[in-house]
Amino acid sequence: MKKCVMGVIIALVLSVMLINSASAATVLKIAFNQDKNHPQYIAMEQFGKVLRDKTKGEYEVQIFPNELLGAQKETLEMVQSGTIAMAVVANALLENWNPDFAVFNLPYMFESVDEQKAIVNNPKIVGDLYRSLEPQGIKILAAFHGGVRNVYCKKPIKSPNDLKGLKIRVMQSDTMISMMNMMGGTGISMGQGDVYTAIQTGVIDGAENNELIYNSLSHYEVAPCYSYTKHLMQPDMLAISTEVWNSFPDNVKKIFEIEIPKAIDFEYDSFDDAVKVALSNVKSKCKNLVITYPDITPFQKAVAPLTESKLATPAAKKIYKEILEYRNSQK
Repeated sequence: MKKCVMGVIIALVLSVMLINSASAATVLKIAFNQDKNHPQYIAMEQFGKVLRDKTKGEYEVQIFPNELLGAQKETLEMVQSGTIAMAVVANALLENWNPDFAVFNLPYMFESVDEQKAIVNNPKIVGDLYRSLEPQGIKILAAFHGGVRNVYCKKPIKSPNDLKGLKIRVMQSDTMISMMNMMGGTGISMGQGDVYTAIQTGVIDGAENNELIYNSLSHYEVAPCYSYTKHLMQPDMLAISTEVWNSFPDNVKKIFEIEIPKAIDFEYDSFDDAVKVALSNVKSKCKNLVITYPDITPFQKAVAPLTESKLATPAAKKIYKEILEYRNSQK
């Protein structure tokens, strides 16, 4: 009798284990370097809910904000190896895998947010470029708006001369270092999470980024002068591991293909409001805040040679031509 009871218990335990195993969701980890209030985080959070609903809980996403999984370059390498499923990274980092991505990292490349969106999410224009990383383990799904980047430090910047002698943090990209050097400063590459302390301790004099970062990382506390140099409108790329993508059944791939563009639309549409909220918060907390609007013409002239030098490959030249053609078509 005892043996029968024990057999029933073992069978029940095994059946529960099998049910739990069968119902366990595939969790897609997403690395993100900003906070939960960022439009990109919210967009991917909404995408995750749709993915979970449409797969009846078989797939879900888990977003790790604030560089919890590491700096962007590290997380992109984790995507490449298949250690994590996805990461949102600045386009500048992709130059390390394919120099042709530099076309979107060049200063003053886009004249408007609408122009950027029309180019960086048009598969006819960027399809070959985005697919070029797949043999290296990275698939680019889409491009978010990364904001308009401006310089901030402890003094107002009104011209390239004001940047002389100043060490300004830039992203981990040779193009970004060259850009800042041409703008008059000295470009210093480092991860975003180290910037606050680096400015505070005098390792660097300032940084360049959009208003959302300036607010969320409290950089205004150590660099209260925000100058609208508007030198860069760079997209942020949503990258997925090629290995992970290839493991998806067709129905899951279809959900991505339909829902990711909706996430992109949401992020682009909500970015302006997020900037207004960020600036309002900075103004309320930083009593010695100085915002300046310098003439950007001298900065544009200073970095013009960089654009000429980076548009060196047929692929980059082709995309640049498409940008100019789109711009002319809108006039």
